[in-house]
Amino acid sequence: MNPTKKLLIIGFVWPEPNSSAAGGRMMQLISIFRENGFEITFASAAQDSDFMVDLSEFDVERKSIELNNSSFDNFIIELDPDVVLFDRFMIEEQFGWRVAENCPKALRLLDTEDLHCLRMARQKAFKENRTFELTDLLSEEVAKREIASILRCDLNYIISEFEMKVLKDVFKIDSGLLQYLPFLVEEITEKHLLKLPSFEDRQHFVFIGNFLHEPNWNTVQYLKEAIWPLIKKDLPEAVLEIYGAYPSQKVLQLHQPKNGFFIMGRAVDANEIIKKSRVVLAPIRFGAGLKGKLLEAMQCGTPSVTSTIGSEAMHENLPWNGFIEDTPDEFAKKAISLYQDENLWKQSQKKAIAIINECYSKDKYSEELINRVNSLLNDSETHRLHNFMGSLLQHHTLKSTKYMAKWIEAKNKNL
Repeated sequence: MNPTKKLLIIGFVWPEPNSSAAGGRMMQLISIFRENGFEITFASAAQDSDFMVDLSEFDVERKSIELNNSSFDNFIIELDPDVVLFDRFMIEEQFGWRVAENCPKALRLLDTEDLHCLRMARQKAFKENRTFELTDLLSEEVAKREIASILRCDLNYIISEFEMKVLKDVFKIDSGLLQYLPFLVEEITEKHLLKLPSFEDRQHFVFIGNFLHEPNWNTVQYLKEAIWPLIKKDLPEAVLEIYGAYPSQKVLQLHQPKNGFFIMGRAVDANEIIKKSRVVLAPIRFGAGLKGKLLEAMQCGTPSVTSTIGSEAMHENLPWNGFIEDTPDEFAKKAISLYQDENLWKQSQKKAIAIINECYSKDKYSEELINRVNSLLNDSETHRLHNFMGSLLQHHTLKSTKYMAKWIEAKNKNL
């Protein structure tokens, strides 16, 4: 009988699946590794939050760790994991060298969440009122850190096919270091739609998104200033409900009931809210990765109107379950049509079935994930031998990051 394999996940924060798509994504990964017999420990230096998931319910050991502290070395030596998963490149920067030094044989995986450099370069271009070009990435400071982190790892989970292309074409990353891994959900049929609230039983437009994420805040501003007035003009009784975790005071100040614009705050159950809404609005103007809110809308049978950025890499060549528009006028027109036309709404709703089953099948991608991990566990030495740039970066990182961390640790002890 094979011994149980150990997985250590090092998280930027404790998972909050009801607060963000990133939290939901992490729980999907935990589920897959658990189903395949891994013993899982989740470690984080983050503070506890009121909304973090109880990991013990998922048979996951929880461990609080400290940044720039050699206590982590003792912890990981004792745990002796077979696989270590970093949930953002910043976490690999902080702990990757310690893992490599203390558990050199452990497989190092990185879940990028999204390409931070892509999101930030797009945000910068947007704020400077210019067109984003892929070559912008080459001068993006965070790109140098992020790509170095990707190269140091044995395998990187990339959530978007567009980002796979960027990594290969722009940064020339070897495909052997990359694995495409979108959101993973169960397949559905038309019978699933019959169990959901009908067109007549739904009301209101809705947007949902974590407000710690800059693209979401920008989207709400855009809705308020440019799109909602156009919808409200044709549909005077219409209501738009804005949900999201961690709303700041500037978000709350947009609450304007007399104009049908409601800032609702955190959603206790996002699924229930989206199921009762008629149309999701998501005119996202910059960002990266996949949009969890739009996949959730598909699962809830709720058509959406989004932008080209919002739909990027989410539906392959399949028709969108609603509309993709980039100008306020057209966006508002399509939103009104979906809200009023029951036949159009039902047609759009059904398009989600093909997208979910073709693009996000848990069975398909989870099998590929585990097969790749097992393959690397069987021959990590050969894999690493062919990743010379990664070895080179690991060598220099061990020297530079290691001594910076030790200097910080020594400084902290003297405070």
